[in-house]
Amino acid sequence: MFILNFLIFIFGLIIGSFLNCVVYRLEEGDKLSGRSYCPTCKHNLKWIDLFPVFSYIFLKGKCRYCSKKISIQYPIVEILTGLMFVLVFNQSTQTLNLSALVFSFYIVSSLIVIFVYDLKHLIIPDKILFPAIIITFLYQLLFNFSFLISNYLWAGLGAFLFFGTIFFMSNGKWMGFGDCKLVFFLGLLLGFPNILLGLFLGFFFGAIIGLVSILLNLSIEGKTKLDLKTQIPFAPFLIAGTIIAMFWGEQIIDWYLNFFLI
Repeated sequence: MFILNFLIFIFGLIIGSFLNCVVYRLEEGDKLSGRSYCPTCKHNLKWIDLFPVFSYIFLKGKCRYCSKKISIQYPIVEILTGLMFVLVFNQSTQTLNLSALVFSFYIVSSLIVIFVYDLKHLIIPDKILFPAIIITFLYQLLFNFSFLISNYLWAGLGAFLFFGTIFFMSNGKWMGFGDCKLVFFLGLLLGFPNILLGLFLGFFFGAIIGLVSILLNLSIEGKTKLDLKTQIPFAPFLIAGTIIAMFWGEQIIDWYLNFFLI
């Protein structure tokens, strides 16, 4: 089992390297096809430069050709993807469902791209989100025959309506419309009651990080860098909550209900 987990982790590192490419090329408007290149000097990278994590360590976090620093984002995303793939693999071995495994790999990859892109650019990329919504809808339709009257569809619509209400009431000041589309996708993915846990954790993480950042009073030239009016990307917190709900939602909800019922 260790060898299988190790191979899945390596596979995740490779996919994570590709996800870094997706994030960068979405930003630049480039096609995903073509040779990998340094974002700074645009020099085409050789195969020896493309080993996930190991090339970053070997090159000491610098480009071989221009010596400019390589963002720490690259190894972090690669390692995170590897760990997430191992979690997905171990969860899928309980059901021995190949279609669920492939679907979960795709979903995790999409969530990671959205997480990183929104964190960097305060935008949820529709080119990633819309295909994820369509594929999730089709997957639920094919493998969950009661989907159209199930809690998955209602969870997506309910989350969308809740966030949409906040969006329209605040004129888009409290919530971006991209977040409304995102939670529809998350509802389709998690169903009820896991979507409630995912959203709660998203709000909880967002509130904690926001308040801690304000209290730390990060400053530039004596001015507060972050305050209550500062725009903070919300998708990363929603995705963090969703991932927890995906893997441990039932256990957390059972613990919560048992804790208050006893």
